[in-house]
Amino acid sequence: MAPFNFAIDASDAESLAKSHGLTVLQLLPIIVKSARELARPPISNFPVAAAGLTSDGRIFIGVNLEFPGLPLHHSVHAEQFLVTNLSLHRPTPLLQNIVVSAYPCGHCRQFLQEIRGAPDIQIFVPEDDDDLGVVREGDSFRPVSYFLPNRFGPDDLLHKDVPLILESHDNCLVLSDGEKANLRNGFSLSGELVLAALEAANKSHAPYSRCPSGVALMDADGRIYKGSYMESAAYNPSLGPAQAAAVAYVAAVGGAGYDRIVAAVLVEKEEAVVRQDVTVRLFLKAISPKCEFHVVHCHTSSK
Repeated sequence: MAPFNFAIDASDAESLAKSHGLTVLQLLPIIVKSARELARPPISNFPVAAAGLTSDGRIFIGVNLEFPGLPLHHSVHAEQFLVTNLSLHRPTPLLQNIVVSAYPCGHCRQFLQEIRGAPDIQIFVPEDDDDLGVVREGDSFRPVSYFLPNRFGPDDLLHKDVPLILESHDNCLVLSDGEKANLRNGFSLSGELVLAALEAANKSHAPYSRCPSGVALMDADGRIYKGSYMESAAYNPSLGPAQAAAVAYVAAVGGAGYDRIVAAVLVEKEEAVVRQDVTVRLFLKAISPKCEFHVVHCHTSSK
């Protein structure tokens, strides 16, 4: 596995498994053990990693992220990272199995409910670092429904046809006329960055507040990383767009510092009931104080 490879193609996963004399499913605990080194938990010093196997044979990795100087609720859990990482890759396959280095907390058990068919996703937690290569489908994995019985989730609040967190979204957002004029007249930030944030907002999963939003980050090399706001039916486990963009950044650059983020744009509705501008500004000031930040407003198209 490449040093900072947060997504492994099916063919590479198969080859790696064979090199260890294992099946791909049995490979997951080994990947989790290695991936913990990629976690960023400077507050708790408790690294967590998760690896998910999808229906098309790909493996996606997630780790926990903590941010000194910010309240703890800004943290990203490994399972949230995993789901966000999965959402960045299209087409998004069905998540079937997850191996995580520590038992999922209540926060993560609830966040996973936003995936269609969540109760049937199979989870395995190795007992210790030596519990490798012993995954057996029948007795080692337990469904999410075992970890969160009698769940509260999207089925309680949404119509069954509403797209869930790993499904295609189009929130039909367009920039306001004033923002379009700013772009035409030479916006101080890259128009590409604004459009990337708009794209992220259009893919945002916000069916409960109806306040989609997206963040795009630019690093010192001009590369762009997008993050979409993702809500939970229980509200508190929701993942903010800045944190989602940070996931995209870490998944792409591995160990590079956040101080390489030099510009950011948030796109959201001006009169949104749930607004992200204050918390995104606070987040960016903590992780990259010199980052240039702009808020761009949008509205729902009348089409």
